[in-house]
Amino acid sequence: MKAIIPAAGIGKRLRPHTFNRPKVMVPVAGKPILEHIAGALFESGFNELSVIVGYQKATVIDHFEEHYPGRCRFFVQEKMEGLAHAVLMGLEDRDEPALIILGDTIIDMDLRRFQDSNENIIAVVRVEDPSRFGIVETDREGFITGMVEKPEHPQSDLAIAGAYFLKSQRRLKAAIEELIDKGIRTRGEFQLTDALAIMMKDGERFRAMPINDWYDCGKPGTLLSTNRFILSRRSGNRGECVNCTLQDPVYIDEGSRIENSAIGPDVAIGKNVTIKNSEITNSMIFEGARLEGVRLSDSIVGRKAVVSGFSGRLNTGDENEIESDKKTKAQP
Repeated sequence: MKAIIPAAGIGKRLRPHTFNRPKVMVPVAGKPILEHIAGALFESGFNELSVIVGYQKATVIDHFEEHYPGRCRFFVQEKMEGLAHAVLMGLEDRDEPALIILGDTIIDMDLRRFQDSNENIIAVVRVEDPSRFGIVETDREGFITGMVEKPEHPQSDLAIAGAYFLKSQRRLKAAIEELIDKGIRTRGEFQLTDALAIMMKDGERFRAMPINDWYDCGKPGTLLSTNRFILSRRSGNRGECVNCTLQDPVYIDEGSRIENSAIGPDVAIGKNVTIKNSEITNSMIFEGARLEGVRLSDSIVGRKAVVSGFSGRLNTGDENEIESDKKTKAQP
């Protein structure tokens, strides 16, 4: 069965970590966001992945050709015209099903639930701030009666969770083409919710599937939350630790060396990282970074960044250098 993954976005809210990579390639718990999603799809029996790329497309294509050779097809969205426009590139004119799953959202559920369905399905989750999301309204039987993208005055707290199962690619393709032909835009873009609304108007029914574990990777705070969740399932130490205390969950990738430090809980450390005389909790340290005499919490440190003597919360990009006069020495 086919899955379509829109992954062309820039990820402005995740800057500075998306200056040199697309949002879907930001690492979480040792792997890019998109790789977590692709791996779950392959494990669930999806054998055809159509990935829509755009910003920094070579980064995505090269990585997946290396790790999953021949298992993904790539389509380039040259101009960002919205989610419906991106999805259209991966659809085919045939009455066969497809799962659409957003490239910046990790859903903890058995994706085979979609494969076994004979209904159109939209995964939904209850949220505190519905105005940030696509929102659906449902009847007593759980069928969707209306949907709107980021409403100013939401009538429901059921947000679309970034996974859509369509029984017919052809019907969705026709709805998106109608949307584009008529120039129907919401917030300046062709929205998938508007295309699905056209399908509903034409008689299609969609069932809302409530889910509990839904992890957004769109901004630093939610990225750290997602990192904590994945670490609870995927921890381990492939590096070298000398005179250290590790408080699980912690993930340390190969080639990294930690000395005289206390690490964890909820810390992911990439490849070839060096850390000395430091204390780190609830943080993500990307590949090649060097840290000494730091005390970090709730922090993200970019690739090949150099940080010394800093204490507090930090969100720094690739190859930045940060040095504080106030030295910190941590004992494990």
